[in-house]
Amino acid sequence: MEGRRRVLSERNGNVAARVLLVAEAPGARGAERTGVPLSGDASGRNFERLLAGAGFGRQDVFVTNAVICNPQSQGGSNRRPTAAELKSCSRWLRATIGLIDPTVVGTLGAVALSALGRIEPHGLVLGRDCARPRRWFGRWLVPLYHPSPRVIASHRSLDRQASDWRTLRRLADEASRPHPGGPRSRAGPIERSGDRGRGPPSAGCRAPGAPARRFDEGGQ
Repeated sequence: MEGRRRVLSERNGNVAARVLLVAEAPGARGAERTGVPLSGDASGRNFERLLAGAGFGRQDVFVTNAVICNPQSQGGSNRRPTAAELKSCSRWLRATIGLIDPTVVGTLGAVALSALGRIEPHGLVLGRDCARPRRWFGRWLVPLYHPSPRVIASHRSLDRQASDWRTLRRLADEASRPHPGGPRSRAGPIERSGDRGRGPPSAGCRAPGAPARRFDEGGQ
């Protein structure tokens, strides 16, 4: 993916969002072109419908990908990220979670769900556990299907996905609601003992021109 556009900037969404959404990778006809995750192509249009149907706007969430560059075949078509590419961007994804510190993480597709398992195992399988919240990494994890036309046609219809997204919305509302004894705090720091002393994510996943405070100091 060397030389491809890094889709990571303030255009990904609200860094104070309670909900972080993780998809697979920028699309060649979408985010690779627009610089905004899940925008500009059919998957992006379906995503916008699901987001709005759940009562969210782009300003309410932060959207990123398991890998932040578009993986392409030799013919220029989208392809699934390789294990090496997912591993290379895993620390970048971990740092994103640390920066946003969301209450709820929603994964869009099996690749994104697997990518989170590299950060901390969760034992979830998309086909079995779709829209079934699980505590993970100090927060809630909700597996969802990817909004691509192929997935909608073969695995999970748009109507069923809309129902899944309503589960995500209810969980986000409940997690943000004040509770007796004071407001519920956000998840605590996600540092693990093995992370101490490590620097920011590698330059291979660095977003050129990203704000230094947010991203260059291990933020995302």
